[in-house]
Amino acid sequence: MNQRTTTKLKLIFSGLSSRFQENQQLFKHLHFTFKSGRKSFKGHAQFSEGRLTYHFKGGQEDLSFDEVLERIHQEASLYDALNLSYEERGHVMEIVADDKDVKVKNRELDPEQIASEPSPVLNRAYLINHQQARPLLTELDILTKDGKIKNDKIRKYSQIDHYVEILLNDLNQFKNSKHPVHIVDCGCGKSYLSFVLNYYMTEVLKIKTIFTGIDISDQVIESSKQMADRLGYRNMTFIQGDIRHLITKQRPDIVMSLHACDTATDLALNFGIRNKADLIIAVPCCHAEMNRNFNYEPFASILKHGILKRRMADVLTDGIRCLILEQEGYDTTIREYISPLETPKNLLIKARRRGRRSDQAEEELMSLIVDLDYAPALYRYLNDLDDAEDQGTSKHYDNE
Repeated sequence: MNQRTTTKLKLIFSGLSSRFQENQQLFKHLHFTFKSGRKSFKGHAQFSEGRLTYHFKGGQEDLSFDEVLERIHQEASLYDALNLSYEERGHVMEIVADDKDVKVKNRELDPEQIASEPSPVLNRAYLINHQQARPLLTELDILTKDGKIKNDKIRKYSQIDHYVEILLNDLNQFKNSKHPVHIVDCGCGKSYLSFVLNYYMTEVLKIKTIFTGIDISDQVIESSKQMADRLGYRNMTFIQGDIRHLITKQRPDIVMSLHACDTATDLALNFGIRNKADLIIAVPCCHAEMNRNFNYEPFASILKHGILKRRMADVLTDGIRCLILEQEGYDTTIREYISPLETPKNLLIKARRRGRRSDQAEEELMSLIVDLDYAPALYRYLNDLDDAEDQGTSKHYDNE
C-alpha cells in the first residue's frame, strides 16, 4: 500500500485506539487479513487470561492494543490491501484499505430486529433471542452445541427472559447515564441473571455497565469468574465475602437479590437503601425470622396453626419490607415473578428511588412493629440495632 493510504490508516488507527480505551471492557477481538496478489495472510488479537495476545505468521506475543495497531500499520506497506475487523460486544467496525482508499464501516445489532425474531419456544418473540445470544445461552446450558434449546431448559429460558421483560422499562431509563451503570448482585450464586442482564443491557440496549457479584460461597464465585472469562465479559467482578462488608468505589445504581434466604434479603435491601441505589430488585425466599418471632394476640386462635402462621409471616415480612422502602423514599411494587405452580416463592419486589422519605409510611411501620411486638431484620439493620459484627465494615471487599 502506498504512503497516502498508510498515513490515512494511521489516523484511523488513532481513533480506534481511543475507542478501545473508552470501551476496553467491551472489546472481543480484532481480526485482520493482508492481501498480496492472490495470497492472504491472516492474523488476530484477543484477550486471553487477562492479556491481549497478538497472532501473526505463526507467532504470538503479548502486546498492548496500541502496539498491536503499530505492528499492523508497519506491515501494511508490505502488502496490497488490508481487511480489518474490530469487534466489541454488539458492535463491529470494519476497515478496508488498499492503494485507492481506506473505508470504514460500522455495524451494530438492531435491538428491535432482535426482539422481533421469534424463538422456537411457544412461537413468540423473546427479548433474549436464542440466535443472537447463542454464546451466553450455551454457557448457561440452555442451548445445545448446535444451537437448539434443550427440552428440560425451556422453563429456565422463559424465566430469565420474563425477568428481563419485567425490568425492561426500568433498564431503559438508564440509557442516558453519563457513567457505566453499576449493578450489584447480592448473594449472586451462579450469577445467571447477572450474565443475562449484562448481555441485554450491553449488547442490545447499548448501555455501558459494570457488575459486582458477591456471595459467601467461594465455589460459586470461582464458577462465576470462569464463566465470565469464557464469555469475555470483562465488565464483571466477583467477590467472595459478606455484603455487610462490601464498599464499592462507584455507588451502585441497581441492587438485586434473588432467592436469598431469610434475612439475607434484608441485608441486600439494607445495602441498596444505604447506598441510595436508584433501583432495588428482590425475589425473597424463606421468611423464617418473622415466623419465629412475631405475635399478634387478636389472631392467637388462628396463628396456633403452624402453616397459617408461616403464611402470615410471609405476607408480613414482604409487606413490611415494602413499607420500609417507601419510608426510605422508594416507589415500591410487588408482583408475581413466575407462576406459583413453579414455586410458591414467586414474588418480586421492585423499588425505584424518588428521594423523598414518607412520614406516613414511617407512622404505619411503627404502628405495625408495636402491634406485632417485634422489629423485623430490615428495620434493625437500617437503624443499627444489631451488634457491631452484623453492621460492621471491619473487612473491605472492593469491587475494583
